[in-house]
Amino acid sequence: MVRFFTPERFGRPQVLASCLLLIFLAQCLWLVGRGARPGSMDLAEIYRLERGTALWDRRGSESRVDPRAAPSDQEKGNSAQESGLSRPPALENRGYDAHHSPLWYLIAAAPLRLSPVSLQPENIRALHWLAALPYLTFGLLLGASLWYVARRLFGNAGGYVALALYCFSPGIARSCALWFAEPEVGAAWGAFGAIFTAVAVAHTLYAPREVILWNWRRIVLLGLSLALAVGSQFSLIIVVPAALAFMLYLAPTRRLAALGIWGVGCGIALLFLYASYFFQARAFWQGIRHASFFGISWRAYAMPQAYHQVLAQLGQSSPAVALALPVALITYFGWRRARYF
Repeated sequence: MVRFFTPERFGRPQVLASCLLLIFLAQCLWLVGRGARPGSMDLAEIYRLERGTALWDRRGSESRVDPRAAPSDQEKGNSAQESGLSRPPALENRGYDAHHSPLWYLIAAAPLRLSPVSLQPENIRALHWLAALPYLTFGLLLGASLWYVARRLFGNAGGYVALALYCFSPGIARSCALWFAEPEVGAAWGAFGAIFTAVAVAHTLYAPREVILWNWRRIVLLGLSLALAVGSQFSLIIVVPAALAFMLYLAPTRRLAALGIWGVGCGIALLFLYASYFFQARAFWQGIRHASFFGISWRAYAMPQAYHQVLAQLGQSSPAVALALPVALITYFGWRRARYF
């Protein structure tokens, strides 16, 4: 620990980045406090905690929820729909969640294993703070990862700009604080980690060493990132071929080695996903069979309203990014150097 806090490892850039992350944490804690009031906790959050707690208690034996055998869940879904909230996803797919694996629910309910709190209305405040804890952690880790990668690519100035945009993004703060928003920051961190770990592994292939044994830490990290991304949101299966494409692009002379590392990383990710079903083969197979990996409506691409909605959501989540995104895309496609990691 003493060797870590050396001027070379922890200097002025790290201190400034830590200050920005502390400001971000303060914003999130304020939002959590605002949301931890009686009557302000939405039913979707209660549903996540209830299902996650049931999975922990029964070790995955309740991966499926039968709406006919669970009228309380059905009533929660109807009440949520009437109040404008989303209907619990497992109630619309024969009891299986088409968009999230049990990992999503297990993470949500994990703090309740460390500090058991009864799922009762009088415990709303404590429940909301515990529910937000994993996503506050993910938010800080994603911010630190973003700063690290941006600094490596574009220097200190690039790292500060990227982290400042992140720390003052309303959408990120809402997701981390569960301010009437689904917890998506875990999926975002997993997808970010998968892509840039794949990029880092591809760069190491130029070194004259045994690629598999030497890279085992990065390969495990790649598998963890893929598992967190896909387990939190099935549609993020898209990062799997994207990671391979980046690896093949960055290591054109070592493509066989890149393919091998990618395959091992996918195998590790599959193992972690299988573990989230508590190694129950039938539950795992049924969960994957009912999953929606490519929930895309191609007709939506021809609807102007869809683009208007995307732009509106982007502006609400981060107005600065909405302005900077066109400039970034033009720079990326028009400047070859920007496409080299």
